[in-house]
Amino acid sequence: MTRLQTHSPLFQIPIGIRYMILSAFGFAVMAASVKWCSQSGLPVLEIVAARALISLILSFLDVKRKRLSLFGNRKDLLIARGVVGALALFCVYYAVSALPLAESTVLQYLHPMFTAILAFLFLGERLRWPTLICILFSFAGLLIITRPDYLLTGGVPELPSLALTAAVLGAIGSAIAYVLVRKLSATEDPSVIIFYFPMIALPAAVVLLGNDFIMPQGYQWLGLLLVGVFTQIGQIGLTKAMQSETASQATAFSYLQVLFAVLLGWFVFAEVPVLWTWVGGSLILCGALINILYRPKTT
Repeated sequence: MTRLQTHSPLFQIPIGIRYMILSAFGFAVMAASVKWCSQSGLPVLEIVAARALISLILSFLDVKRKRLSLFGNRKDLLIARGVVGALALFCVYYAVSALPLAESTVLQYLHPMFTAILAFLFLGERLRWPTLICILFSFAGLLIITRPDYLLTGGVPELPSLALTAAVLGAIGSAIAYVLVRKLSATEDPSVIIFYFPMIALPAAVVLLGNDFIMPQGYQWLGLLLVGVFTQIGQIGLTKAMQSETASQATAFSYLQVLFAVLLGWFVFAEVPVLWTWVGGSLILCGALINILYRPKTT
């Protein structure tokens, strides 16, 4: 690596933050693929099962490549992470299929707030003021993007209540899973942690799907493949980021997925963002920049 490369703006960004940006992009493309597959007629649980199958194969090969034990050391926490993650996944995919892409994504990204609180309570992680400002700005951005009519006029937002509930439950489940990942990172390899997720999600989705299976046709196969591949990219980036940064700081940067989702919703699904989406997205980006620019200097 040359001296010029090491002094470029990209390499001034901490490695954990770079992994989280990669993770945010991967999950945004995954969500867009899920929405496309759902609109093409595939059941949500079938999409979950396909995603879990692809992730299971890739994770298995990765664990074998590293010559690790498939089942890890803390099996109790690994199973808990898999179960919570699977339940959160069901909720998130349903919300993505029933809501506009931008709205479903920003509601899902309530989880950094829950993660920061859980990490403070159970991991003893200190909440630094840049992280608190980032969360406050991002949360304000979420409110502006998803409920401007409710904030300004007191009206009820015209979004399906079941989908909204699923999105919030998915965010809470994701926060619990992320804290478990942080705890497991002390004893487990990231590949083993990732492997447990599809190992539990796949049989659960197949059982719940039952007789509703539909044989994919044409581009539906490509859509399902993109769901699995970009899920793996998002998971790897997330797990490595959580090992490099504190749980609250790392997940604060996952808000960047909102911006990616807005762009994908615009270009792929013709979901043109309104003014409130741009205002809220700007707040989210400002919060992320504050968090990275005011990091404490360490050796």
